[in-house]
Amino acid sequence: MKKALMSIFVLWVLVSTGYGGTVYKWTDKDGVVNFTDDYNQIPPQYRNQIQREELGESQKVETPAPAQGSEGAKVDIYGMGEDYWRAKVQPWKKQLQEAKENIEKINRKMNERVEEEAGKTLSHGQWNMDRAYRRELIDERSKYETQVREADEMLSKIAKDAEDAKADPEWLK
Repeated sequence: MKKALMSIFVLWVLVSTGYGGTVYKWTDKDGVVNFTDDYNQIPPQYRNQIQREELGESQKVETPAPAQGSEGAKVDIYGMGEDYWRAKVQPWKKQLQEAKENIEKINRKMNERVEEEAGKTLSHGQWNMDRAYRRELIDERSKYETQVREADEMLSKIAKDAEDAKADPEWLK
């Protein structure tokens, strides 16, 4: 009799906790699909890709209500504040700045090389070495240009995520 009552109780608990709630789904960097019913359990780096699934009769999907941070600090609709958004943007801003600076350095090197070689007659070996050096600089500049594009794309994506989350645009500056 105890086993039957315990089984009924366990079944009742399992059914009641899964009925009528919102489940969040995301895929991590290893390709593992994760589920949770608590938005705060989603790692911040995956919050921009979550899929909400409603369980139960209601098909209405609720977005977490705006929360107030500690000491009444301003937060977005997911409870994330200025520190979160600044931390998300900072590495991309840094990459963008460093890549642009490196492109400028390479452009200066290339211009200096052109000025050095202007009016000189180069042997076949010198010409090949100069050509190889310029190719290295072009390849390196291409790498930094890719980093600039990547950072620009990520900053645009973060700005859209921030807009969707109703975050203060000033937090991204």
